[in-house]
Amino acid sequence: MHIDSMLDSLDGLSVGDALGQQFPVMRRSVADLRAGDLPTERLWAWTDDTEMACSVVAELLRNGAIDQDRLAAAFARRFQPHRDYGFNTVGVLRRIGDGARWRDVAGALFENQGSRGNGAAMRVAPLGACYAGDPERAVAEAIRSAEVTHMHPEGIAGAVAVALAAARAAHARLSGTRPSPTEFIDSVLHHLSDSETSRSIRRARALLGAATQEAAGELGNGSRVTAEDTVPFTIWVAATHLGDYPAAVATCIEADGDIDTTGAIVGGIVAAHTGSRPGTGVPQWWLTAREPLPGWFDPDRRPPRPRSSAFGHVRRWWSGVS
Repeated sequence: MHIDSMLDSLDGLSVGDALGQQFPVMRRSVADLRAGDLPTERLWAWTDDTEMACSVVAELLRNGAIDQDRLAAAFARRFQPHRDYGFNTVGVLRRIGDGARWRDVAGALFENQGSRGNGAAMRVAPLGACYAGDPERAVAEAIRSAEVTHMHPEGIAGAVAVALAAARAAHARLSGTRPSPTEFIDSVLHHLSDSETSRSIRRARALLGAATQEAAGELGNGSRVTAEDTVPFTIWVAATHLGDYPAAVATCIEADGDIDTTGAIVGGIVAAHTGSRPGTGVPQWWLTAREPLPGWFDPDRRPPRPRSSAFGHVRRWWSGVS
């Protein structure tokens, strides 16, 4: 486990989420954002993206792996409706909180197909960073983290793709290397089976070098709140701006759409590579402007000795989909 990479990713996710959530009311332009002209009189409040990501990280710090029953209970216990949770997620978490089994509730959504939304992808980047250099483990744990709320194969594929991207980003930092944009996307695609999401990520590879609006127009910007409409664009942004956190988040905001979610996903991936390195990492004043993380979250906790994973043999994400 790479705890420092995981916590850097969480910082990047939470800042991208908070900035994306608050930017529409800041009365600033994207040019102002790129120039660093942002108001800090009020803390930048984060959303469900950060709240749920903190639960994922807390579970990894406590257990060294994802225990689905415990994660579901944590999601339900810490759920705050004002954090902009989606309508279906609100229903799922309330039912789990009332004692329903998470597998029954999540599996019953959308005529028993499960959710294909972007909610599992938005919270998973720190998990991927935690397993830098171990893509099989990142895949297995991402599947487990996703299934608690998103049982549709596309919802799971989106989470797996983001986890793989964050794992690759963190591994590049740890090894002192920098993959080209094409190499970065190829490393994600290598571990994905065929799906709408993976096909669109392949399209993202072909769009490297395109303008932001062209890429968002082809790939989606999260406006439909599905994994396949959100994750491919975020992989494109991360590949394009892997070494520049402010530019990556600014690109999400320029593309419009579900900018707190795209900002969270991209922020989590890119910060796994940059950390808070001056100039190209998460700006310290952005971290200061971000609302503090939840009071219950204790990043100083450390996991017990790592245990073997029942999913260590997984080579492609669909092997773990129930």
